[in-house]
Amino acid sequence: MSQLTHAYRGVLRELRKAAIAPRKANKAVASNFRSIANEYQKSGSPAILQDMQNALLSLRSQREHKILIDRYNPLVDLTAEERLKATARRVGLNMPIEHQPEST
Repeated sequence: MSQLTHAYRGVLRELRKAAIAPRKANKAVASNFRSIANEYQKSGSPAILQDMQNALLSLRSQREHKILIDRYNPLVDLTAEERLKATARRVGLNMPIEHQPEST
């Protein structure tokens, strides 16, 4: 398998993994990478191949970074109040129940 094919398939794989909907890559981005691959086949420029490999590395690194952030910093996507409660629970405390005045 050529280096270009390996890089192109890797980019498509990472686009599918990064998509919000399961296994649904953005068609416009995928077609853009396809046109870059076609350009490489016509010109044979090593710079284009290097750009494709750099894009693959960048997409893979972004996905791994998100996984690590979610794993080791689970409070990152919580609101301020939820983060405060989670932090208190982590050290064995519970937040006091706030007083709700009766509405009459």
